Amino acid sequence: MNTIHPQWIIPEWPAPAHVRALVTTRAGGVSSGACAGMNLGRRTADDPAAVEANHAQLNRLLPQPPRWLAQVHGNTVVDVDTLAVVPQADASVARRPGTVCAILVADCLPVLFTDRAGTCIAAAHAGWRGLAGGVIANTVARMPAKPAGLLAWIGPGIGPTAFEVGDDVLQAFCTEEPESKSAFKPLRAGKWLCNLPALARDALRRAGVTEVYGGDLCTYTDPQRFYSHRRNPATGRMAALIWRQ
Repeated sequence: MNTIHPQWIIPEWPAPAHVRALVTTRAGGVSSGACAGMNLGRRTADDPAAVEANHAQLNRLLPQPPRWLAQVHGNTVVDVDTLAVVPQADASVARRPGTVCAILVADCLPVLFTDRAGTCIAAAHAGWRGLAGGVIANTVARMPAKPAGLLAWIGPGIGPTAFEVGDDVLQAFCTEEPESKSAFKPLRAGKWLCNLPALARDALRRAGVTEVYGGDLCTYTDPQRFYSHRRNPATGRMAALIWRQ
């Protein structure tokens, strides 16, 4: 279960009290049209003034502005405590109180991390390309805590009844990890339904993370609450954020 506010979702996981996390929904905000609501994507077709107004609204909830990434569906992880520029990366880690790790999503999974003592945090953008490329393992490796001591929460993403993929996606996972085929359900010739949260859980398990939560919220099938690029390519973006108080 997760605590669901009209404008954001708070993970239900046993993180220390000083570790705060949330995922925005499309509720609130001032955007209109296909991006109606709380669109935070600056690279969408939305009115830039509306996007900046949405960012200002979000920033009022946070200890400092988020450390955004230029996401490319890759596996690069950066330490954002001291960054002065927006890096090309798909995951970030931080140790300092107040630093906000943040990623944008609209079907790809956000995966948030902390350790049991709350000494470090991380956020990963985990679409199928990032998962196949090792973004989860790279994020775990960059955190200054042993994998067995980490907690992970999988946020809203496209669910297993909605994510239709081709043979290329199946092969991207199963060539190296044949057991990953259990996350694919045959649909028709050359097409599969892909269980992205299951693939994320598999990646976390292989990286040594055993305490995994979430993964039950589908962006595609809930248009009132979530943006979904698969449902509408012109849509907006939500944010997943984590920080230490």
